[in-house]
Amino acid sequence: MKTNEIIGIDVSKLLIDVCIYSKQIVQQFENSKSGFKLMLKWCFKNSSFPKEETMFVFEHTGMYSHLLSVFLAEEKSSFFIASGLEIKRSIGIVRGKDDQIDAKRIAQYGYRLKEELKPSNLPNSSVLQLKSLLSLRTKLNKQRAGFKATLKEQKRIYKATEYKTIFDVQQKMIAELTKQINKINAQMQSIIEQDITLKETYKLVTSVKGIGMQTAVMMIVFTDNFSKFENWRKFASYCGVAPFPYQSGTSINGRTKVSHLANKKLKAIINMCAISAIQHNPEMKLYYQKRVLEGKSKMSTVNIIRNKLIARVFAVVKRQTPYVDTFKFAS
Repeated sequence: MKTNEIIGIDVSKLLIDVCIYSKQIVQQFENSKSGFKLMLKWCFKNSSFPKEETMFVFEHTGMYSHLLSVFLAEEKSSFFIASGLEIKRSIGIVRGKDDQIDAKRIAQYGYRLKEELKPSNLPNSSVLQLKSLLSLRTKLNKQRAGFKATLKEQKRIYKATEYKTIFDVQQKMIAELTKQINKINAQMQSIIEQDITLKETYKLVTSVKGIGMQTAVMMIVFTDNFSKFENWRKFASYCGVAPFPYQSGTSINGRTKVSHLANKKLKAIINMCAISAIQHNPEMKLYYQKRVLEGKSKMSTVNIIRNKLIARVFAVVKRQTPYVDTFKFAS
């Protein structure tokens, strides 16, 4: 059914500001289940359109918007979770900040694009659990890396006999963090093993040479088990590895390059996969050496390999068969 009403919602930690676009009225509610129930009653009481023709639009704010998305999914209400940057850029130049005004701007953004917006779907519980575990593991990895770097420098400068306690405490912290990271990895593997669909996807993704456990889990989470992106090119653009031209008329003719607007976590790990593939995959190693000998840029070649890996992952998932290394059969 066609969307005729847009409800813009500005989500904060404790409150949500809600704007009905057709009436341009704003009301504030608690960011809780009881607050959401009151919000629905207020929206449908003051809107001229039925529930089936209404879409709620709000910005992705992590766990603060999670409760709202779960509630709307349970109520079978259409909603669209937008990128904060996309909303900000669509509005244009603005001055100042106010939650009620932000709710109106989000409603305006949704109304402008109402013909193009496709309702968001809440990932299943397994993917949500994996996402939370990934976030926690990232934090622990950063803390461990910080302790390791500090300890390394201190050992280089200080005497072990004089700073034994400082060294021992940090080594124990590193050991404990490593233990907890391994625990998280084991839990993620357990979640995947218990979900038949995720288990099959994980096997297919890791069948591609160069793609390991961490990369596979991240790709499953950020693609919602490969349901969010229509093809590998759109995912490559999301990761920031898809090259775009930079030219205009006759005066601007820059080189083709990737955009800085990207998921930097995914880009970093896919880059590591590409480097690993160059070192350990004979096919990728030969391809890389051949292009470099031809005088091509090393970085552009690495980027091509990033795209090759992404394309192969999407291909095996789409056809539901493991990757076959045809290079070993070549004469």
